[in-house]
Amino acid sequence: MLHFTPTTLVEYLEQVFPQIKGDFTVLELAERQLKVKLNVQEKHLRPGDTVSGPTMFSLADVSIYMVIMAMIGPEPLTVTTGCSMDFMRKPAGGRDIIASSTLLKLGRSLAVGDVLIHSDGISEPVARATMTYAIPQKAKT
Repeated sequence: MLHFTPTTLVEYLEQVFPQIKGDFTVLELAERQLKVKLNVQEKHLRPGDTVSGPTMFSLADVSIYMVIMAMIGPEPLTVTTGCSMDFMRKPAGGRDIIASSTLLKLGRSLAVGDVLIHSDGISEPVARATMTYAIPQKAKT
């Protein structure tokens, strides 16, 4: 059972992390899956007019956080405990980036998910990540 709709999930994220307001748009939300777009702005770019690595990490991190919240409900103290990320190619200039995320494990205390990141409209991925999160004991799956 999902605890959020795409709209309420973004509203919750912006309430907990007001500094990212307007950065993300949920495109699809289903059991253990999420597709979210980063609305690329100048603050996300590095020299060469491409999306920076830290920005792509943030997208991967936020996307798994969001799909976990959708599955367990609001639990802001769920935190990243591990990440492995591969940057495979330069994101296309002038395009938003999209993360497709899947939860591989959702337990009582840990969640693990995979993320594939693409430039909007381009099939080849620019990055992939595996993220692990700790879920506080009071949260139930």
